[in-house]
Amino acid sequence: MAKTRSINLLPQEEFDVSVVGRILKWAMGTFRIIVIITEMIVMGAFLSRFWLDARNSDLNDLIEVKSAQISSQSDFEKQFRGLQEKLNIVEEISKDNKFSEILSRVSSKLPPDASFSSLSFQESSAQIKGVAGSEFAIMQFIANLDAEKLFKEVFLGSVSQSENNPALTIFAIDIKY
Repeated sequence: MAKTRSINLLPQEEFDVSVVGRILKWAMGTFRIIVIITEMIVMGAFLSRFWLDARNSDLNDLIEVKSAQISSQSDFEKQFRGLQEKLNIVEEISKDNKFSEILSRVSSKLPPDASFSSLSFQESSAQIKGVAGSEFAIMQFIANLDAEKLFKEVFLGSVSQSENNPALTIFAIDIKY
């Protein structure tokens, strides 16, 4: 009976003892560990992709919901900003006592069947546009303004009949102070 022997061309004892052998043995062990760690990182990145895709999908859905909420509130936002602008204008006018005094005196002279549609103030003059139920109310308003000592000159700018309601008269009065 013949015995089979394995032949090792690199003897273990001498290979472990030599410098080249030790370096190769260390390199093989170290590279094996590096390959295993790299494979673990790649597997972790691959598996985390599923979690990241699910999170991305959830965030896109959330963005769509928030966008719909914002667009539904746009009309309210426009109205709110318009009111803020008007309030800022009123606050600016009320800071200057001269304009607020003129405004209070003009509004106190307004007859009951007339109303303002717009008021504009300049440095030494003002223009009042309004609507009245009769021409007599406009004449009364001008007479009331003429009686006020604060105003130097009051004159009627224009008078016309309302297109929407023929019973109303539209007027414009200029005041110099």
